[in-house]
Amino acid sequence: MNILVCITHVPDTTSKIQFTDNNTKFDSAGVQFIIGPYDDYALARAVELRDQTGGKLTVLNVGLAESDPTLRKALAIGADEAIRVNSEPKDSFFVAKQIAHYAKEGGYDLILMGRESIDFNGGMVHGMVGELLGMPSFSPVMKLDVEGTTVKMAREIEGGKEMLEASLPLIAGCQEPIAEWKIPNMRGIMSARTKPLNVVEPVTDETQAVATQYQLPPAKGAVKLVDKDHVEELVKLLKNEAKVL
Repeated sequence: MNILVCITHVPDTTSKIQFTDNNTKFDSAGVQFIIGPYDDYALARAVELRDQTGGKLTVLNVGLAESDPTLRKALAIGADEAIRVNSEPKDSFFVAKQIAHYAKEGGYDLILMGRESIDFNGGMVHGMVGELLGMPSFSPVMKLDVEGTTVKMAREIEGGKEMLEASLPLIAGCQEPIAEWKIPNMRGIMSARTKPLNVVEPVTDETQAVATQYQLPPAKGAVKLVDKDHVEELVKLLKNEAKVL
């Protein structure tokens, strides 16, 4: 099986986010970057499927040179090769166009990615790639098994989950508990140094959206502590100040 996993290069969830140039640019100084957590689930399941089928696993990222350590980590986890599209990921459509182009050229049977990135939380790329390639796309997928050319999936829906079957090739946006995150071991880290990381240029500069300004969420207000014996005071505060009663 020929598998492609699309990964994002995103700030760690514990990072303190700041903006520069009058809130028009993200300030990456001092920020720790990681593989997107949902992408980590997709990669972990892809490694398992590759090992079961004896196929090939490629990871792809749309990003600049600072994404290379993230791709090397994916190689250390178990990917066979990596592709980096040498461009800033400008918007969801731009990223989807890059993925669709290289996925079509690679002839992949299965394309996995996270249900969404944790920086913009758009959750649109898998659907766009599916439309561009004329392939079915499913998200958020919690379970995925391959039997021959049939893929059996469980997808989260409001109030429960949906059991699905589809034929390869297809695209899935993944989330927990599809697999357990994998931590690179020393052997994987050493082998990642010699695995191919190919840098290619974008096939188009076309975008559909431009970010003009960023805003941080409003600061949290001061916390008032109420003694457990003063229930009446608590009710008064919730009614008059919080206005939730």
